[in-house]
Amino acid sequence: MGEREIIELLLKREDAGAEELLRQYGPLIRYIIAPILEKEEDREECLSEVVLKVWDRIGTFDVSKASFTTWLTAIARNSALNRSRRLHSNEELSEKIHATSGQPEEELLKRERKNRLFNALEGLPAVDKTLFYRKYYYMQSTAQIAREMGMSERAVEGRLYRIKQKLKKMLGGEGDE
Repeated sequence: MGEREIIELLLKREDAGAEELLRQYGPLIRYIIAPILEKEEDREECLSEVVLKVWDRIGTFDVSKASFTTWLTAIARNSALNRSRRLHSNEELSEKIHATSGQPEEELLKRERKNRLFNALEGLPAVDKTLFYRKYYYMQSTAQIAREMGMSERAVEGRLYRIKQKLKKMLGGEGDE
């Protein structure tokens, strides 16, 4: 069954859509969640949460904005990060988020920095972009990246360092976002 058929089943609220989603995309979702959540039970609960979110939000999916896989991995990553935050009750992070969440100017600056970083990343070679996203967006370990990309850990670390330096230059010194 293809992506389009799964989406149609989900839109029709048929249970087979959720089952096919799990069957075909479960391994990908687990792959995204694994580096973020340590315990297997947390990973399984998060997987269920992702399927429920997809079920609830399938009507908001817009193929003109992102592919289904991109949309799905963003939901998986964000769900795992949210679960991790809840599990660790990081008060400092919570205070920091609340301190800036109500300030429109700060939100605008944050959005602009994010857009500049995204544009800078688009100017990087594909391998560098992949390394950056795997490390800093999907939060994968250096060992996992090295193993899966056929590189040594030292080579991955060196390349990531050079990527960050290049981004800092491209962004005028604010590449630590």
